[in-house]
Amino acid sequence: MDSMKRLAPPQNLTGLAYNSIKNYILHEDLDERTRLTEEGLSRQLGISKSPVREALNSLLTEGLIRIEARRGAYVRNFSFQEVMDLYGLREALEVYAVGTAAITPNLITNLRQSIARTRKLLKAGDRLSHIEEDTNFHRLIAAASGNAELCRTLANIQNQLWLCRRKTYDLSASTAPSAHKAILDALERGDRMAAQKAMQSHISLVRKRLLDFMQPRCAPG
Repeated sequence: MDSMKRLAPPQNLTGLAYNSIKNYILHEDLDERTRLTEEGLSRQLGISKSPVREALNSLLTEGLIRIEARRGAYVRNFSFQEVMDLYGLREALEVYAVGTAAITPNLITNLRQSIARTRKLLKAGDRLSHIEEDTNFHRLIAAASGNAELCRTLANIQNQLWLCRRKTYDLSASTAPSAHKAILDALERGDRMAAQKAMQSHISLVRKRLLDFMQPRCAPG
């Protein structure tokens, strides 16, 4: 846990602990065997155990970790069915979002810039930044829907799927720029049905490649 920085005396220790631990889980190369204890985390962050415990409970509620009594917390490992369910929900929400987003010049500009950054990050081989920018593209569309609950729910799903995607980055990363451009082009034309179809195809492809990768590992015996 050397990558986590000690926290300065705060107004909201629980919130700061939550953000620090969540960032550590999402950005470090952890697996389901990595043990996260209240004592170890509080020592690394330089705070008491109480805000760490509350932060871990929040991360448990969000589905990013599992907690074993008297052993500690572990990064969540998703089953084949759980990934399929998450992608099914994500597809429904993203197709809805692109169908209700307010298509403004600002949105189009931001999406175009996001695609340009995605291409650069892909070329540079910067995996984590690429996934962050990929997520940002979808966040921009969700935000344009004006539906705060949709944004909150989708952000949580994206965080859970992040734990799966970072291990299978090479399966679909190269398809992101062209898939995002198809969505952008449809939005620029004001063709919502085409934008929804492009979004659905994009997420379906990523889901299929991830599930195909998981299938042999989930086979009985």
